[in-house]
Amino acid sequence: MFDPGVWAKVPFQFWALVFFTFGCLVGSFLNVVIYRMPLGLSVVSPPSHCPKCKYSIPWFLNIPLVTWLALRGRCKNCAAPISARYFLVELLTGFAFLACWLVFGKQSAGVALVDCLVLAGLIAATFIDFEHFIIPDEITIGGIVVGFICSFFFPALHGQATAVASLGESFLGILVGGGTVYAILRAGKLFFGRQKIELAPGSRVVFTENSVLLPDREMPYDEFFYRKSDTICLEAKTVELVDRCYANASVRLSQDKLMIGEDVFNPEDTHHMEVVTDQIVVPREAMGFGDVKFMAAIGAFLGWQATLFSLMASSVIGAAVGVTLIAMKRQEWSSKLPYGPYIALAAVIWMFAGPQIMGWIFGR
Repeated sequence: MFDPGVWAKVPFQFWALVFFTFGCLVGSFLNVVIYRMPLGLSVVSPPSHCPKCKYSIPWFLNIPLVTWLALRGRCKNCAAPISARYFLVELLTGFAFLACWLVFGKQSAGVALVDCLVLAGLIAATFIDFEHFIIPDEITIGGIVVGFICSFFFPALHGQATAVASLGESFLGILVGGGTVYAILRAGKLFFGRQKIELAPGSRVVFTENSVLLPDREMPYDEFFYRKSDTICLEAKTVELVDRCYANASVRLSQDKLMIGEDVFNPEDTHHMEVVTDQIVVPREAMGFGDVKFMAAIGAFLGWQATLFSLMASSVIGAAVGVTLIAMKRQEWSSKLPYGPYIALAAVIWMFAGPQIMGWIFGR
């Protein structure tokens, strides 16, 4: 099926148009994935519809690129604005698939298609991580499994001649990619796993069932409690519960235990707590565990060299973006930034120019 001689019987330019069109169609589906997957919704049912008026979009109003331009970015039924992201994702995916064909098509149509799949996953992960600060397991764990399977059927994906050798490269990529990032995660937790938040003297902090209410912001518990050992600590001038009060007491809150002085409570039974304090110490993650699985998925498709390159390049890209945002006063030093998009961009750079860049760096 993927014999280069068979594909060469049709003009190369024709396949270029096919890949671009197919990419736009896949981009339309990726928009559904980006919107629904983080919310736990099915990406299959119900069919595409307007989020505001629930109008079911017929096929002739669901043509990639064309529909958004024709309707000027608005719903046909209620005229609600449709985010330009939908058009951008379709166009970006179309060009990504076209690039795969132009770069890898003459080498192997199969490799070009697999690389299209990789780029589709990177695009979906990037937009989801930017908006929700997560990368769903369907993309990461699913990517590990699919990458390993594709390595068996397309040994050229890893520059190998046999399926066994290709599977070995894929497995090594999973181990190196996931293992390296996990080691960084653990080291970051050890050295940078706590953040002190200074408050104005006499500030009142409220602990609800779902979040911590500081004087200037709300911080959901999901941002802190990644593991059972994660703990919020503070020294309180006063602590007020529903049925009792404390003065000058230390407070330690974890997923399964609340300690006020020497007294121990079940957090699930403590629905409301107010404290007066000048400082609160919260857990902080250097990286999310989703990044570990994401890098392992990249390794499954692209090999261990790609993971090391992506790790180094993403750190440079992330640092540059972070410093730029801080200089433009768009972010604070302690602000949370998604790291997945920088890993994805670094992986794309590796796919199209990584070996050449490494050869240039090391003078090969």
